[in-house]
Amino acid sequence: MELISIIAFVLISIITAAYIYFKNAFNYWKSRGIPFEEPIIPYGSVKGLNKTIHTSDITKRIYDKFKGTAKYCGVYLMAAPIAMILDLDLVKHILVKDFSNFSDKGFYSNEEDDPLSANLFTLDGDKWKKLRAKLTPTFTSGKMKIMFSHVVEVGERFNDCLRGIVQENNEVEIKDLLARFTTDVIGTCAFGIECNSLKDPNAGFKNMGEKAFRPRYPSLIQFLVIGMKNVSRRFHVKIMPDDVSEFFLRMVYNTVKYREKNDVHRNDFMDILIKLKNDKNALEGLTLNEIAAQAFLFFLAGFETSSTTLMFCLYELSKNPDIQSKARKVVQEAYEKHGTFTYEMMMDMPYIDHILQETLRRYPPVPFVSRIAKNDYNVPETSNIIEKGTIIVIPTYAIQNDPEYYPDPERFDPDRFAADIARERDTMTWLPFSEGPRNCVGLRFGMMQARTGLAILLNNFEFTLNSKTIEPLSYIPDCFVLNPKGGVHLNLIPIKSK
Repeated sequence: MELISIIAFVLISIITAAYIYFKNAFNYWKSRGIPFEEPIIPYGSVKGLNKTIHTSDITKRIYDKFKGTAKYCGVYLMAAPIAMILDLDLVKHILVKDFSNFSDKGFYSNEEDDPLSANLFTLDGDKWKKLRAKLTPTFTSGKMKIMFSHVVEVGERFNDCLRGIVQENNEVEIKDLLARFTTDVIGTCAFGIECNSLKDPNAGFKNMGEKAFRPRYPSLIQFLVIGMKNVSRRFHVKIMPDDVSEFFLRMVYNTVKYREKNDVHRNDFMDILIKLKNDKNALEGLTLNEIAAQAFLFFLAGFETSSTTLMFCLYELSKNPDIQSKARKVVQEAYEKHGTFTYEMMMDMPYIDHILQETLRRYPPVPFVSRIAKNDYNVPETSNIIEKGTIIVIPTYAIQNDPEYYPDPERFDPDRFAADIARERDTMTWLPFSEGPRNCVGLRFGMMQARTGLAILLNNFEFTLNSKTIEPLSYIPDCFVLNPKGGVHLNLIPIKSK
């Protein structure tokens, strides 16, 4: 009985200490006079996150509740205070005007134990700055032109694959097929390898890409890892599954070794990275692990976000046949004008851009932008201070679906992005690639891949919505990017013989 009493006493002491800790922590925003979302022990203000509710739904609910009450509101992630930005002018200060104080994202990376985690998306400070400077020149329009032929080649194989499928059954789950297309594009452009995902849906690259997006730990553990980065590194915590890491590291090592030994050049992303590795004029070239991490990031970003964007785009075009017909006419006229699918033809279809921009507005793949205050920050035009180390969240999804900026936001309307209309709108109302010096370095490639895929699809198929698609769309809670439950099922109808 004495042992039981001791154990009970210890447990009660731990629970009491935890309760006191959380109650004190939950006084943070109230004591500073900032409106805040009421927290619950131990979740904070985000109960249900990644279990029953997607991040986009939580951030939009809080944004809608507090917008207009202050420039930002307070949220708790467990016990950690987070500042959710509600005011566009403050968004601009954080991402652009005062970027030097908000250049870090605060994600976890472990270069020693988990090399793929140390990439341009997760790194902070001088490491990020140096790497960004090295990689920015690799995504110029000139480099995109060089890679363009690889994208078109895969696009044509994608068309062949779809035609073969619809001969047997014209109903398809489009996300899986789009993921196979983007996997093969990124495989050839980032690694110089034919992934064969279009021929074999269980090919290694696609499976590893999907596995990389599955969380390794439960949500609360992930938050603890991010909140205690130095401790996590000391305990050699990894965020990437070991088999995913081994697969991509081996792929990069073998590719670099083969190309250097045989003097192989393919005018792709890997070529550019190898040149950076061997640049005699650079003070610090890229290491093999750094090459692997950046190639891996390029693969993940292109594989998942591009296929997700195209999926939502085709979903909306299926529901809006008039927009679909107009877009197809634009593509067909461009083919007639240019003869073949050239880089110039791709850039000569502004309406296709408007469709993709409206898709990214309605369904931004990543529903928020995060930053961390490097120093205490006096919020402009207020007496409020965002303290050093505070996590900042800019709710992209909520802003882009705000009726103040986009009337009737659930309506799909590409004309919102016609030049004369878009010019009148604050640039901070459209942030799928973020903004400022830390915007998405690969946005040109992502848009090139999406434009090419969409144009080839429109030129060869009509799309209608299949009844298997669950409406209204809701999102898989534990998926970082927007991903609809049950997928998107479409009927594909070939519109001309090959």
